[in-house]
Amino acid sequence: MDKDATLDAKGLMCPMPIVQLAKKMKDLRPGQVLELLADDVGSEDDVPAWTNRTGNELLAMDEDGGVFRFYIRKK
Repeated sequence: MDKDATLDAKGLMCPMPIVQLAKKMKDLRPGQVLELLADDVGSEDDVPAWTNRTGNELLAMDEDGGVFRFYIRKK
């Protein structure tokens, strides 16, 4: 998937992946896509909840070897 930026939040525990995600999204322009990498199992629920709460769009999510990959479009 095409992306405009990547945030590597591996090794961070809740709530830090979401804190870092919120900060990074402020750097993007509307319509740009962020790839978020996280290995905190809580992020599987936290990221979709954050996108719903903020109005940003979760385009895709997958998991490979304990690493979650999220693609989020800024509103």
